[in-house]
Amino acid sequence: MSSDVRAADAAFSAERTLVAGIDIGGTKIAVLVTGEDGAVLARGVVPAPAQEGGIAMADAAADLTRDLVAQVSGRLRAAGVGAAGVVDPDAGIILAASAMFTDWVGFGLAAALTERLGVPVAVENDVNAFLLGEVAAGAGHGSDVLGVMLGTGVGGALLLDGVLRHGPNGAAGEIGHTPGYSDLVCTCGQIGHLETLASGTSIALRYAERSGATGLGAADVAELARGGDLDAIAVFHAAGRAVALACASAATLVDLDVAVIGGGVSHAWDLLEPAITATLRTDAPVSGAPLRIIPAALGSDAVALGAAAAARSRS
Repeated sequence: MSSDVRAADAAFSAERTLVAGIDIGGTKIAVLVTGEDGAVLARGVVPAPAQEGGIAMADAAADLTRDLVAQVSGRLRAAGVGAAGVVDPDAGIILAASAMFTDWVGFGLAAALTERLGVPVAVENDVNAFLLGEVAAGAGHGSDVLGVMLGTGVGGALLLDGVLRHGPNGAAGEIGHTPGYSDLVCTCGQIGHLETLASGTSIALRYAERSGATGLGAADVAELARGGDLDAIAVFHAAGRAVALACASAATLVDLDVAVIGGGVSHAWDLLEPAITATLRTDAPVSGAPLRIIPAALGSDAVALGAAAAARSRS
């Protein structure tokens, strides 16, 4: 390579502006460094020190982000975070979170990362960020979209008229804790929530109750279902039907026509889809317009990509 070409490449790298998307969960922190066009230029993952407190989490996220930016050789302009828990997006503060996090509730995540990275930081709930990512670059096209993540629990998010709906308490779209799907106790202590049937944790529990087999995860139950295990098939049928009913209720309330399903349980889409399709035939939204319930397209990148999109829009 000639010296002129090397000089031109160096100048391009120095001028290139970058936006980071950070996905902070209970077990891992994933970061994507993107260009202004959203293209992923670098990625990395580190364990999340969730039991060590908010400062440790901010340190780990910032360290990984700086390392990746150095690999790309550009200038970081902004960062976005999709964080587990209920979030105040204006203040960048965690309002509520599960017991697996220490000193997370009340933590000023945006301020802590701004101090460490020296750039504006936008913070969203991780499911909100998932939906932003899918709408921007994945499966959830349209201006009115419901996002549902079926993971350890069940989370939800709403995009209405092209704008993410937060609600007065930061919890709009939290469909996992809507009641009426069973008579089982939810992780939140209330009865019958969607999460009691459709989360990965609940799928394993429901299978254990039916079969007596313990120690299995949702992925194990999925493999048993694919092998013809009737109890496993029934558990996924119940999960798919509950998801479809929840999406149809949301579609009727706010008149949307697309729901995007992500999270680890969505990897068993082949087991969920038959019940979803059957339920939509009998329990469609009252508008009569078809409701599309579709699997997410971005996989584990969705939250970080959505967080980066939020950072671009706010900075």
